[in-house]
Parts: sequence; structure tokens; C-alpha cells
Amino acid sequence: MQPDTRYAKSGDVHIAYQVFGEGPLNVVFAPPGFTNVEHWWDEPEVSRWLLRLARYARVVMFDKRGTGLSDRVADFPGLDQRMDDLRAVMDATGMEQAALLGFSEGGTMSALFAATYPSRCRALVLCNAYPATTFTLTTLEESLGYIQLGWGSGGSVVKFARSRVNDTAFKRWWSKNERVSMSPAGAAAYARMNHLIDISDIVSTIRVPTLVIHRTDDKTVSLEGGRFFAAHIPGARYLELPGVDHLPFIGENAGEIADAIEEFLTGSRAPVAVDRVLATVLFTDIVASTEKAAALGDHRWRDLLDTHHAAIRRILSRFRGREIKTTGDGVLATFDGPARGVRCACAIADETRSLGIEVRAGLHTGECEMIGDDIGGIAVHIGARVAALAGAGEVLVSGTVKDLVAGSGLRFGDRGNQSLKGVPGDWRIFAVER
Repeated sequence: MQPDTRYAKSGDVHIAYQVFGEGPLNVVFAPPGFTNVEHWWDEPEVSRWLLRLARYARVVMFDKRGTGLSDRVADFPGLDQRMDDLRAVMDATGMEQAALLGFSEGGTMSALFAATYPSRCRALVLCNAYPATTFTLTTLEESLGYIQLGWGSGGSVVKFARSRVNDTAFKRWWSKNERVSMSPAGAAAYARMNHLIDISDIVSTIRVPTLVIHRTDDKTVSLEGGRFFAAHIPGARYLELPGVDHLPFIGENAGEIADAIEEFLTGSRAPVAVDRVLATVLFTDIVASTEKAAALGDHRWRDLLDTHHAAIRRILSRFRGREIKTTGDGVLATFDGPARGVRCACAIADETRSLGIEVRAGLHTGECEMIGDDIGGIAVHIGARVAALAGAGEVLVSGTVKDLVAGSGLRFGDRGNQSLKGVPGDWRIFAVER
């Protein structure tokens, strides 16, 4: 019998999930492109594969917002919101820590989650996954063309489960999977958003035990996608297997993939020492503060600074930012999601203008060293240098931040390549348009 479907609340959105298995290990199955948690149990090969996990783990499987049995949304979410949904499901099931099992695009989100929340990720398994859409073998135009003309027909089986192209029963199940996961309009919105994903710059910050599995002739994601993960995640194990199927539970070596995952997840491993995490760093400061202080005098300037700091703290709380410290007339803060960091910076710039001051801000996402209540590392220096380039009321971001917020609805103007003092190389900088 398939497990009951329940709902976790992620902000205002209901996320459908199922829990099955009673093993000692927590595993979160991060979904690939389009799913319906109840429909997946109707295909014997899939259900057998899931039950194999349940032999040794307590497994959570969920539908992303906008797909399957989860709430429909106006716009498909960026990776920030997808991480929120994963965390909401973990919280709802009492999983303080879990191994993440990410297939395809679910692997992209899982990799970003592991870098951002290493204390909640016991291990990471990436199967036929990719860090950026440059590694996918289907163009956006091809995806949209199929969705417009053939969505619900099961024609995409040639990409996802090529060995089952002539299997009538499987193709019928896959046809329904398309229909019960998303409408054609939803699938098109998903495809557009998904083709903007790029986390390649942050892959090297992952510090949890990682297994990367990829089939050599996967028809959806290039083998080079798996090899990129394996080469750039420190200490990652890599398993390359023959096969044309993108779905890991389909194909002659599906059992071998399940064996490799079980061996990796059930082995004895030391706990992760969380001293370095992926974070979005925000720096702000008041433009022309010296002149403002001279005009106001010490007492009134101090009152204005206190009001400024209090306003920023209220805004940080609204966007789940963490204040690290004040920096004279500015603040250093971190965020576990870059889109929230960008929106917070914009809110700070807009709301502090009512105090008669102009604030500039800069953001960068990278690996930060945790030093007690403080942070350090090259990512912090880059964030400070980006902020220094901003003008009055401006919010500037590094190219890394822009890539990570794809699909969030944020718009940017290109400021070209910039030299950041003390940081090697040139950096692409973008201004937030609002």
C-alpha cells in the first residue's frame, strides 16, 4: 500500500509529501522535473525502487510547489524557494538531519541545499544531475515545442526512459505522469525557469560526503554534468555506469544504482564539522556619511544612526537575514537564500530614504568561514568590494548571485566586468532594477 499524502506549509504554499520506511537513516528524495507522489507508486519499477530505500531508511518524497499535488503558483520558483520547500518538509517530519537523494534537477537543488545547510545534510547523492543547463541535451526551444504539441502524450519518454520507448504500459504511465504533474502552461513556465539554473560557481563549497552517479549515454543530461560535480565537490565519490535512461530506477543497472546508494548511505561516517558554509553576504553603508555627520553634529548624527540601525534590523528580520555586525554607518549580514538577500537590500535602500539618507548595498554568494559569531573568507571580501562600487540608492550583485536567483522575478542591469581591489581576476557585476 502506498503511504498517505500529507501537506507541509512553506510560507503560504502547501507542499504535498509522503513518508515511508522505518529505517534508522533519514533520506529526503528530492524530486526530478515533474512528479506526482501518488502516481509514482503505480509503476512497478518505480515502487520497487522506492521500497528498496524504505528497507533501511525513513524516506520523505515530495512534489515541488507548482507540481503534482502541491499548490499551484503564479510563477515557478527559483532555487531559494525550492530549498524553503525542502526544509519545510524536513521540519514537518521532524528530520533535523537527513541524507539528500537528488535526481536530475532535484540534484541541483539538493547540492545547493547541502552547501547552504551542511548541518542538516548528513550526505548527498546526485544521480544524473547537472550544475547548469549548459550540461542538458535539450534546448529550451525543443522543450517548449514538445510541451505545445505533445504534452501528455508521453513523447518525452525517449529522453527520460529511452529503453522503455516500446513498452506500451510504461509509456501509458509516463503519459499520465506528464498530465498529473503539470498543465502545459505550467510545464512551459517550469522549462523557462529551469533553463536559467546555474550553480557551478558554488559546487566546490559543498562539504558533506557526496556520491555522484551518472549514466554514460543519458539522453537528457550530458555525462559531463556528473563529471563536473565529481571533479569540483571536495572528496566526492564517482560512479559511472552504462545506460541511456535518465531515470535511475529504469534500466538494467537500476539495481546496481540502488546498491551503490545503499552502501554509501549506510556506511559509518564521521559527523560534519560545520565551520564553513555557503551564504549570501550583504554589505550596506550610508553614502556621504561624513558630510551628513558634520552637518548634523555628533548628537543628532548618533540618533540618526540608531534609527538607521533599528530600521535595518526590522528589515533583516522580515527577510530572515542574520546580522553579523555593524560597520560604522553600515551593516554586514548573511542570508541562506540569495533572492531574499537581494530583496532585503532593496527594501533597506528604499525604506532608509525616508530618514533623509541614501544607502548603497552589495551582495555576493560564496563559502564563508564561521568564526564564532563573525564570518570571514574571500566571499566576505568580495561582498564588501561589490558594495563599494555602488552609488547612492543602488544595489549591486556579483554574477554568482544573479545566476543563483534565476526564476525569482528579479531584474538586473549589466555593469560589465569590474576589478575588485585585492580580489584576483575580473568580476561581472549587475545592478538590481526596481
